[in-house]
Amino acid sequence: HEYANRLHTVVSLLELGRTREAIELIAQETETSQSLADELVGASSEPALAALLLGKVAQAGERGVELRLGVDDELEASALSASDLVSVVGNLVDNALDAAAGGASPARVSVRLTIDRAAGVIELTVTDSGGGIDPDHLHHIFDRGFSTKPPGSSGRGFGLAVVRDTLARRGGVVDVASSGVKGTRFVAHWPLATVDPT
Repeated sequence: HEYANRLHTVVSLLELGRTREAIELIAQETETSQSLADELVGASSEPALAALLLGKVAQAGERGVELRLGVDDELEASALSASDLVSVVGNLVDNALDAAAGGASPARVSVRLTIDRAAGVIELTVTDSGGGIDPDHLHHIFDRGFSTKPPGSSGRGFGLAVVRDTLARRGGVVDVASSGVKGTRFVAHWPLATVDPT
């Protein structure tokens, strides 16, 4: 909706003969998008991650969710392949967007990727402003096929299991750090890429 609203505004400004205002709005949107793209590409050694996060920002805007991103400068390569990284980050962010969009306003999601060189890991924290997870479900959310989404929902019951299994294969872990009436926070860790000393 957000993208459509801006596009309709530009078209309407052009129809009203307000070309300068339309150009200013387009320039502002382009500058904001380019700034975010430059920041993400500069911070990550993985272009697929930058592309994924840019796409998620657009999706969040369309769903009325504010998506805040924090990526450490010069985020190093990790033990996860590009495909695994997209799967892990994508599934956690998708779930957070669903939760935030279905919760109270203001709808927010925060994604933070940090590096802990002393521990040799990358940490991903995804927090949403949704309604939280029922305490009775917490022990089952990583089980394949378990879902709190309504029957018939696409991808129901597999995202968190895929995240857990993907990380486990690469020496990583994911857990629910907190869940309650004010949202949920998932935290995942996985190793930095090993460097061949030869």
